[in-house]
Amino acid sequence: MTRTQRRPWRGLPATPQDPSKPRLTTSAMIASLAGADQRTSPAPFGRALVELGRTRPEVLGLTADLAKYTDLHIFAQAHPDRFYQMGMAEQLLMLAAAGLAHEGFVPFVTTYAAFASRRTFDFISQGIAEEGLPVKICCALPGLTTGYGPSHQATEDVAIFRGMPDLTIVDPCDALDIEQAVPAIAAHDGPVYMRLLRGNVPLVLDEYDYRFELGKAKRLRDGAEVLIISSGFMTMRALEVAKRLEADRIGAAVLHVPTIKPLDEATILAEAGRSGRMVVVAENHSVIGGLGEAVATLLLRNGVVPPRFRQVALPDAFLDAGALPTLHDRYGISAEAMSANIKGWLG
Repeated sequence: MTRTQRRPWRGLPATPQDPSKPRLTTSAMIASLAGADQRTSPAPFGRALVELGRTRPEVLGLTADLAKYTDLHIFAQAHPDRFYQMGMAEQLLMLAAAGLAHEGFVPFVTTYAAFASRRTFDFISQGIAEEGLPVKICCALPGLTTGYGPSHQATEDVAIFRGMPDLTIVDPCDALDIEQAVPAIAAHDGPVYMRLLRGNVPLVLDEYDYRFELGKAKRLRDGAEVLIISSGFMTMRALEVAKRLEADRIGAAVLHVPTIKPLDEATILAEAGRSGRMVVVAENHSVIGGLGEAVATLLLRNGVVPPRFRQVALPDAFLDAGALPTLHDRYGISAEAMSANIKGWLG
């Protein structure tokens, strides 16, 4: 392909409007993940970082021209003397954070997940991870959380970062998870990559007596027929699916894995080792190189063989642009699609 050639537009083809569903507009490309009647909490990352900054003066906020779009602008308003706008220069952003960390600060840096993983990998590896610096890289638009197409859909970010030594990877589910993860990753003596949900973020885990612990998986509900191991907002989907399956007298357990690296191997092996249950790993990420492959490898190495093992994940492809609800249905990560698939796998 030459510089003057362009790939064809990858938007969704025109389809008849379903009269039973609300008409989707362009704003649905960046819509909240929350359902129509679902509880939300505004900007949990920004608010949690403001609270952390009140007791920890070494905490800084840096961004690459995306403060408003990663909720870091709230921290900038509360602590303007500790906020740095680096412009559209992600590589500079990472190495500036590394330099500040060398001087005893704890920088929280924000950008989009696609930019951090694709544009700055070498700078994070050599400037931050190899040095063991406490830089916290918090990135919006992970996986399929935007309809703006492959340039912004970081469907392979976990696969890219899982191979980096000494880098902790966190994928929180909801607003509560994010609020509790912020002080936890700040206390961790080392670099962290956290996938970030922004704006009005769904709130679901407060109904399950949940508390975030770095490196720990948590079983949210039990069930005899299927175990769903999930991370990120797919845990929210898994809980919705479990309620749908319950109506069909199918018991579905949900194990939330907010820390993808290091993996809570003991808990996963204990849950997956219970006899008779199909294991389904659900993630907002490519089927290649993410939580699904990490769990599959763990089970194989330890001789744990469930009756069936399946993945709910995004395909190994550059995805389409379009409205998020449509894309989630198309790629099988909506509650409806996930429920149908699991019932089909169970037969």
